Amino acid sequence: MHTVIAIDGPAASGKSSVARLLARKLGFLYVNSGAMYRAVTWLATSRGIAATDIGRVLGLLDVTRFECGTVANQSTILVDGVDPDPHLTEPAVNANVSAISAIPEVRRLLVEKQRLFAEAHDLVMEGRDIGSVVFPDTPYKFYVDASPEVRAARRAKQGLTDAIGERDKVDTTRRTSPLVIAEDAHVIESSHLTIDGVVGEIIGRLKLKGLALREGV
Repeated sequence: MHTVIAIDGPAASGKSSVARLLARKLGFLYVNSGAMYRAVTWLATSRGIAATDIGRVLGLLDVTRFECGTVANQSTILVDGVDPDPHLTEPAVNANVSAISAIPEVRRLLVEKQRLFAEAHDLVMEGRDIGSVVFPDTPYKFYVDASPEVRAARRAKQGLTDAIGERDKVDTTRRTSPLVIAEDAHVIESSHLTIDGVVGEIIGRLKLKGLALREGV
C-alpha cells in the first residue's frame, strides 16, 4: 500500500481544486472519486433509468464494464470504453448523483476500484468517505469545508445549478458511507482561504506528521 492523502468535504467546498493542486505539488496521483459516481449516474440517466429504480441501476452494473486508469497523473474511468468526462456536470447528472451514490452496491463496486489505485501509486484522493471508509487507516486525513453561502456562490460561478442544501442532506443522511468528518481528520475552513492557502496548510500538516516530501515542497 502506497501513501494515501484523503481529502473529504461537502459539495463546492473546494476539495477537488485543493486535491488536484496538492497532488501536482507532491508528484502523487490525483483521484477524483466523485467523477466515478458521476460516471455511473451519467450511464443511468443516459439510458433513461431513474435514480430511484435501484433494480435497473444494479442491472446496469452487471452488464457494464468500468475501467479505471491514469492519464497525466490523474485518475480516469471508461464506461464500456467510452470516456464520460464531457457529460459529468450535465444537469441530469447533478440532479441524480447523490441518489445514485447512496446505493450500497454502487458504493461497494467503486470503493473496490478506488482502493486499487493505492496498490500502484502514492495518491491524493478526494470525495466524501475517503478518510472514513475507503482508506480509514491512512494517517493523512483532511476535511475541507466552507459556509453554505460561499459554497453556493462557488457552484453558481461554475455554472452549476444543483441545490447545495439538498446535496448536503442526502450525502449526510444516506445509510451507506454518509459524509462525516473522520475522528482523526484535520478540518480546514476554506471560506476565506485561497486554494494555495489550503494546500499550504495541508503541506504544513503533512510535514508535522513526518511525511517525507519531494525536494522543494
